[in-house]
Amino acid sequence: MNVIEIKNLTKIYNSSEVQVKAVNGISIDFKEGEFTAVVGPSGSGKTTFLNMLGGLDRPTSGDVIIGGVNIWQLSSRKLIDFRKNNIGFVFQSYNLIPVLTAGENVEFIMQLQGKPRKERDIRTKELLEAVGIGERIKARPSKLSGGQQQRVAVARALASKPEFILADEPTANLDSTSTTSLLELMSQMNKKYNTTFIFATHDQRVMDKARRIVTIEDGKILSDEYFDRD
Repeated sequence: MNVIEIKNLTKIYNSSEVQVKAVNGISIDFKEGEFTAVVGPSGSGKTTFLNMLGGLDRPTSGDVIIGGVNIWQLSSRKLIDFRKNNIGFVFQSYNLIPVLTAGENVEFIMQLQGKPRKERDIRTKELLEAVGIGERIKARPSKLSGGQQQRVAVARALASKPEFILADEPTANLDSTSTTSLLELMSQMNKKYNTTFIFATHDQRVMDKARRIVTIEDGKILSDEYFDRD
């Protein structure tokens, strides 16, 4: 089943001197449970592409259809609500709220969704234990290592039970040990919850774990390959 359908997606940036097609007419689908790396050199358009999938950057033209909903036909208010309920994000810089504990960071999205307190508490504890840092539930981000903060970010992304998770260079600030551990964790979460993961990455270790690699160059899809991984 397709989670995302993308049709002729284009993003044009205009300056006084030049017009740049950051994304140039991409059409592609992503299925439920895929573990996909979107790769390409700097400036290839992969981050812009992910941002349009996630409802963060409006396309110049084209459609992003998630669960049958064309998200760029929604009003700004409805798009915010849709993003909150259907899309999880993991960023390079973690983007945790520094004054909140690990548990409160995970719980926050569920508060925005209006989930009851008991449900929030149960799911927060479950997710932090699933990502291997249940004992740090009361720790603030400043007391956590980079790898631990990114684990909290993965738990937070899963908290809303999203249709899919977008991860933009999630390993860029991590050492080799933390990267290996995080990728194994995300692979486990992908299999456990059947959540679709889509990465934008330069990291060969992410590519080696991905079961699908989409290569973008000059805003277009250069190749789209599937791999049989354990």
